[in-house]
Amino acid sequence: MTANIGKLGSQSAVRRWTMDEFTFTYIVDGPMSLIPTRFLKSFPDAYWREHPEALDEDGGVPMTAGGLLVERDGHRMLVDAGLGVMNVNSLYGPIEGGALLETLASVGYAPEDIDVLALTHIHIDHTGWAFVPDGNGARKATFPSASYVMSRQEWEPLSQGVPPADMPDPTTVVEPLLQHPKLTLVDDGGEVVPGVTALVTPGHTPGHATYIVTSSSGRRLVVFGDAFHSPAQLTHPDWGSAPDSHTESVQEARARVLSELLKPDTYAFAFHFGDQPFGRVVRDEQGQVAWEPIPTHVL
Repeated sequence: MTANIGKLGSQSAVRRWTMDEFTFTYIVDGPMSLIPTRFLKSFPDAYWREHPEALDEDGGVPMTAGGLLVERDGHRMLVDAGLGVMNVNSLYGPIEGGALLETLASVGYAPEDIDVLALTHIHIDHTGWAFVPDGNGARKATFPSASYVMSRQEWEPLSQGVPPADMPDPTTVVEPLLQHPKLTLVDDGGEVVPGVTALVTPGHTPGHATYIVTSSSGRRLVVFGDAFHSPAQLTHPDWGSAPDSHTESVQEARARVLSELLKPDTYAFAFHFGDQPFGRVVRDEQGQVAWEPIPTHVL
């Protein structure tokens, strides 16, 4: 199995990367091809003319949805849960989900094998498989053995009936979470599981969380959720995304995440960077930062 680097302008393959005792696999749920002038409307038109490699063959921005499987010592954590069963032409472009459990099975695991589901935030493309119909008009946890983790700052407004923009139907995620016996709330800097801590980076949503995985050798993987939707935002953090709930806070969050990404021995996972989900952020002699994808194995 040869490692390679995919194209920014393609949907992500199911890719795997190993960092010391941790193994990471992108459990793909389905494709999203978003209209750049709607979803990334703050980007100058010139950017897309100068970077056709960032677009798919239909002129959309490929932003695959899915979850990141984190494995260590027989334990399995899933960060985010894709779109769920969905095939719609949204305001932002076509989105299609439904493959996450099939993808999980293809790498050898059932929903019961997941110990922790850690949510970066509550948006539809990150929570779709958190719960499924139970056959009696209610919903049950898709991952019955797992604790469900999210930031306290994200949960508090939801628990008080204050939804963020682009939140899924409350009956599909929020109401089941209210009843979930193993819902765990973490604060900024809190430990999710040994080796994994939360960095609360509000802005995209009120309590959006980034998760930092640290190996025994000190190497790190930063799972930054939707703090960035495009590599261009690493260089231009003031270029927003349509669903960002608070523009000023997003820029503060990006600055904080960038400071982590630029630390030594640090890598990153990006849900929506086309077929380049794993990489690192590098700085050139002029101080400009950029995304550098790393080779990973296609499963």
